[in-house]
Amino acid sequence: MRRLFPVTDETAAQTPGGGPGSGGAPGALVDREWSLAELAAVYAYPRPEPGAPRPWLRANMVSTLDGAAQHEGRSQPISSAADMRIFGTLRALADVVVAGAETVRQEGYRPARAREEFADVRKAAGQQPAPAIAVISASLDLDYSLPLFTSALVPTLILTGAGAAPDRVAAAERAGARVVIAGDGTGVDPARAVRALADLGHTRLLTEGGPRLLGQFVAAGVLDELCLTVSPMLTAGDAQRIAGGPPVAVPRRFELVSLLEEDGFLFSRYRRS
Repeated sequence: MRRLFPVTDETAAQTPGGGPGSGGAPGALVDREWSLAELAAVYAYPRPEPGAPRPWLRANMVSTLDGAAQHEGRSQPISSAADMRIFGTLRALADVVVAGAETVRQEGYRPARAREEFADVRKAAGQQPAPAIAVISASLDLDYSLPLFTSALVPTLILTGAGAAPDRVAAAERAGARVVIAGDGTGVDPARAVRALADLGHTRLLTEGGPRLLGQFVAAGVLDELCLTVSPMLTAGDAQRIAGGPPVAVPRRFELVSLLEEDGFLFSRYRRS
């Protein structure tokens, strides 16, 4: 893996022939495997503000060169080993991982596991051993026999509307899930979902989609950061983009804060300007 941005004196020093006045290509870090600690430093959440820290919502998505967020309904075929290492690192830094019900079904979501490599970091930050999984579902039509509910180290959360069917709520709670109301009627309001998670003490938020859910967060103006993997693949077809739904009235500008590369995959990190 190489760091392409930001370019620093340290980066140039690690580049063969890249030192000052050498005429080499500054910023092209020697291609090597990065440690989990190095990845965690690159993807660290902003330091919490004093008092009541505001939640920080980060999204992690992958896209092909022609804009597909999935292939045959899943993201795994367009991913890579390095992408999965970053995926695991982002999960290990989060308080909670937010996903839409359809993504949970398609991707076969399992509970997040405790990572020994991050145990001390999470303990120092006052976090639980593993992040909770929060599922956004209006219908609560979920398979509660799945490990996501039966084997979770931290109880799975389900965010739904106040009008959710009582029998579905009862079924979720019997399965050990915690139902959180984050909307009126049966729908979930994205901004209210973020606030509800923060009220539970979850301020380091990570969403892994899917595209419809990410589109809702974008439209609501609550997305703070996007970690986007650009996969060097072409798929054609009619697969979804990373974010779907109605367009925003005015495009929102984000700034590039980090760019890594490995085997043609680009790992970018953008923050709200």
